[in-house]
Amino acid sequence: MSVDAPGTEQGSGPEGDGAQGQPKGPRRRAAGSGSTAVGSPRSRHGLDSALRRETGSGRALASAIVALIVTVLCVYALLESTLQAINQPAWLIDPESAARFVAGLPDDADRGILGLLGLVVAIVGLIFVLVALRRGRSGRRSLPGDRIAVVLDDEVLASALARRARGAATVRPEQVTVVLSRNEAIVNVRPTSGVPVSAEAVLAAVEDELRRLRPQPYPLLRVRVAGTGVVGA
Repeated sequence: MSVDAPGTEQGSGPEGDGAQGQPKGPRRRAAGSGSTAVGSPRSRHGLDSALRRETGSGRALASAIVALIVTVLCVYALLESTLQAINQPAWLIDPESAARFVAGLPDDADRGILGLLGLVVAIVGLIFVLVALRRGRSGRRSLPGDRIAVVLDDEVLASALARRARGAATVRPEQVTVVLSRNEAIVNVRPTSGVPVSAEAVLAAVEDELRRLRPQPYPLLRVRVAGTGVVGA
């Protein structure tokens, strides 16, 4: 059985890494605070900057990949140029032959292969452009706060939702799991054999916890109750 929360507010942006939680209890971490008056534009700008820094991820991996590719190409070009300068045979293809090959395209090459290579290069370029333009995902969400920037890890939020679902379903901790992505929270409940579980009651309890915390991005909530039960202890 699966129940969705009607009218649940949904955050915008790409989905990121999922988080699974068992009940632990929520904790909050202050990402920074301003020394100016609360509510002033300068203070609000400082809090927003801290939240963006704490909830976003850098592009270190993508930058390292691009730098590595460029470095390898430059080293190869330097190697071939050096071999040509000392009148040694080319390792793969000498620069003059490569230039003549490129100048003769597409007459001297199969058009199907050229089209395939062009498509691959275009897809790789599009991926790097999207990675550069879209905001990264760090597995954290911001919580409302006037004096400090409050950030909550997805694992902690998933644990808090799992705890509320366990209380509403009256099951053991291992019978409830929460899968949390950027825009969606899926609560999976495995009931105890012979003890019915109301998906609506679980949904109401978990939704109440989300309304209390008000994380941003706010996930769309779904509750799934398994059709088979677990033998009670």
